[in-house]
Amino acid sequence: MKANKGGYWNTRKEKLLKMYQNLSQKDLEFKVGEENAMLELLSNKLGKSNQELLNLIITL
Repeated sequence: MKANKGGYWNTRKEKLLKMYQNLSQKDLEFKVGEENAMLELLSNKLGKSNQELLNLIITL
């Protein structure tokens, strides 16, 4: 994922929060350089592979 330009991540973050009740704002906090750690956490919480998760984020 690229850095948060133009609200790209904020828009997707809000959609993910609505779709998955078990996610928190902290789970979706974007930190440059720590993207892989965030994806790993989300993958584990949602029971999806990293690729499935990336595909989901892209299609939101």
